[in-house]
Amino acid sequence: MSSPAPDPERIVARLRPHGRVLFWPSLILIAATTAMAYFTGNLPEAWENIAVFGGGVLAILVLWLLPLVAWLGTRYIITTRRIVLRHGFFVRIRQELLHSRGYDIVVRKNALQSLFGSGDVRINTGLEHPVVLRDVPNADLVQGVLHDLMERSLNPIAARRQAESAGAPDETRVWGVR
Repeated sequence: MSSPAPDPERIVARLRPHGRVLFWPSLILIAATTAMAYFTGNLPEAWENIAVFGGGVLAILVLWLLPLVAWLGTRYIITTRRIVLRHGFFVRIRQELLHSRGYDIVVRKNALQSLFGSGDVRINTGLEHPVVLRDVPNADLVQGVLHDLMERSLNPIAARRQAESAGAPDETRVWGVR
């Protein structure tokens, strides 16, 4: 008698930190391009025009492009069997957590995150440092989904032991009576 094939792993959600973190970099992009368009060519000296253009390009690179690349380089993937955390652009860091190992999930929200419905999902696996999904949209929904996935992926041996112990007769005794 062969055991049934396990269900294939499916992707439940692909998440990034909330897009709100790109608000200030986007305003800087608009301000820098506006200032460059207005001042370049309007200054009396050629070196001043070059300096304005160079400063604007530098501001765009440092204050807009780097935060955008950092945001794009962070991804959380929740599947039916595990959570995959990917960080970095030049140096990629990948971390995986299996649902079958079991963990504790806590959602932490500050005032701004509560306003936008996002939050930090802290996953305590019993290790020294908890894993944190930072500023995830719909943090409460993510917590509920992770609880459901963890329940479904109980270790088969642990589930069998739990079923065996539940089926054992009650050995409770009252004094003098069985």
